[in-house]
Amino acid sequence: MKILMATMGLDIGGAETHIVELSKELKSRGHQVAVVSNGGVYVPEIEAAGIRHYAAPLNRRSVGSMLQAQRILRQIIAREKPDIVHAHARIPAFLCGRLQKSMGFAFVTSCHGVYQVSGALRLLSNWGERTLAVSEDIRDYLIRQYNVPQEHITLTINGIDTDKFSPALTGETVRREFDLGDGPVIAHVSRLDPETVYTARQLVELAPALCQDYPGLHILIVGGGGAFEPLNAQAEEVNRKLGRPCVILTGPRTDVNQLVAACGLFVGVSRAALEAMAACKPVVLSGAQGHTGLFGPELLEKAVDTNFCCRTDPVSTPELLRADILRALALSPDRARELGDYGRRVVQERYSVHRMADDCLAVYDQVRRPFHVVMSGYYGFSNAGDDAILEAIQQAIHEASDHICVTALSNDPELTRRQYGLEAIPRFRVWKVFSALRRCDALLSGGGSLLQDTTSTRSLLYYLTVIRCAHRLGKPVMLYANGIGPVRRPANRRRVKRVVEQATLITLRDHSSARELQDMGVTRTDLHVTADPVFHLSPAPETRGEELLAGAGVAPGTPFVAVSVRDWPDTGDFCRQLAQLCDHLHREYGLAVLFLLMQPSRDRATAQQVQSFMAEPSCLLDTPCTPRELMAVLGKAKLCLAMRLHTLIFAARMAVPSMGLVYDPKVDSYLKELDLPAAGRVDSFDAQEAIRRADALMADYPAVLSHLKDKSAAMARAAGENERLLLEMLEQHRMH
Repeated sequence: MKILMATMGLDIGGAETHIVELSKELKSRGHQVAVVSNGGVYVPEIEAAGIRHYAAPLNRRSVGSMLQAQRILRQIIAREKPDIVHAHARIPAFLCGRLQKSMGFAFVTSCHGVYQVSGALRLLSNWGERTLAVSEDIRDYLIRQYNVPQEHITLTINGIDTDKFSPALTGETVRREFDLGDGPVIAHVSRLDPETVYTARQLVELAPALCQDYPGLHILIVGGGGAFEPLNAQAEEVNRKLGRPCVILTGPRTDVNQLVAACGLFVGVSRAALEAMAACKPVVLSGAQGHTGLFGPELLEKAVDTNFCCRTDPVSTPELLRADILRALALSPDRARELGDYGRRVVQERYSVHRMADDCLAVYDQVRRPFHVVMSGYYGFSNAGDDAILEAIQQAIHEASDHICVTALSNDPELTRRQYGLEAIPRFRVWKVFSALRRCDALLSGGGSLLQDTTSTRSLLYYLTVIRCAHRLGKPVMLYANGIGPVRRPANRRRVKRVVEQATLITLRDHSSARELQDMGVTRTDLHVTADPVFHLSPAPETRGEELLAGAGVAPGTPFVAVSVRDWPDTGDFCRQLAQLCDHLHREYGLAVLFLLMQPSRDRATAQQVQSFMAEPSCLLDTPCTPRELMAVLGKAKLCLAMRLHTLIFAARMAVPSMGLVYDPKVDSYLKELDLPAAGRVDSFDAQEAIRRADALMADYPAVLSHLKDKSAAMARAAGENERLLLEMLEQHRMH
């Protein structure tokens, strides 16, 4: 991969060292890496590793500097043509985000800290297509302050090179350079800016008192920044009063591993603290955001949660810091060695540079898929059938190719993101839908029965409008495993015919849908009859199905009939008649009766009404279930009575013989596709005729089951054609 890192600068600091180590590790794995920043002491190190560096004023918020930086970034990205742009700070992320809209590169960010900002500064935030957060509290901050979807955030670490920071280093050259003698040495490494100099200033202030207890003590403060000069003046004054150079400010250095090796105790936070731990040094965690104390096993979880930055602890006081420093300096050699060894183990187990690079590469793979498709359907309405279509398409596309990224138009984007980890946008927010279509490579309309006016003309017009918008934007449109019709109104039939004739690719879930299009006057010969995507969906584990059955009152091993009904107008005496069929199945064949809810808000009342008319006992599965969980339950059934089409499809996928309760032509069509009987039409349901048909099915049950297994396997193979044809369409469109 070609990777461009963008950051403010490369001087001493935790985020800066993170970028340097990450870039070097990615380079060592064969990737091409370039870095753009305002420069700093680490530039020679990355250039020595074969990493190109470009200079840009990415560290200043003035309008002039940002416009200049944006021009430079545009030139670099046009020249480098990176597969990934990875920004590591607010200004670089903001500028890269602006450029991405016109240049179309894959874009991720890393968040290394929390920033309390408001007003105009809040607008200078862009978290990319995916974000890496270096601690759990930073992840929570991104969700809380910026509404970044949790599934778009990957937790990562500050990876430490444990060969570079090693107890094998003696630091002898540093001890000679600064004439440190044999007394204790305390080290602190940090950017010395006004907002981060807090601990360094306290160390300078504490030096005289610490020297009273340890006369030969030295304090090494490593780093540069806007607060360096006043701090250095303060240190020189302390040294003058002590009559010797006790506090030494080294300025920015890249040999931090040697400086840390020269100390016996480290005071600081974040990455610098982890580097000291890797070198087996006892560490007092103390910084501008809080004071945690002398690190040991009892503080591990607290430290990990805040990325060793002390954000959940009280701010340090000189008294608190002095007490912990004296406690650390008083450790016996064995205890100091024990704490140092523990710290190194923590780094080796949790904070390796290899894992940090793995985390980044996994996120890069998520966003660098060359194809982006938008899916339009009846998603986000808590309907198990349509949710199953969405999940099945997602699963099938992922299995077919790692190069397709899916965005769903959803009634409840948050629910869709949470359940399926998909990018989702509100289906009725016109501008967001238009923007998604403008950026995508193709629109997938379906699956399901979208092109019908039984529900309403308004529903049909919505799906046709989305398709027309994609057409006008020059995007290929695939009608994905659609069930067509019924479309009754002549004007609607003409609308559907026009849209279908313009579609790039049409796959249909059954032959009756192809006949319906032909009846509308569609003359295309490339109508592909495949199968419903759900035939590709895997059920939840069998044990989960057993748990749900037990919770609904069906004892383990009990044969049962699964019944799925829904609200529908003008059904007359249907519920009473169906109750008689259910009672018959219970008495004659010993089948427990279990009612399933595919869309609870629309199914529950009808199911309870049928139950109220039954003379025999029955059960209702009223636990919220995912489509895969409902499939696992259906897989345990002996028989299925289904009014809802996707209950029939779930049952067929699980090879469970079924009878349809026909309320819509699509149910009758699919029964014929599967060679399964109808129990009757719901608007004229006759219990005695339904019982006769059920008895015929049960009498021929082994043959019906065998035939259904063959049909289900054939449908699964046919469903795989949807993805093959989709990939072919995307590749052909890209070539043109």
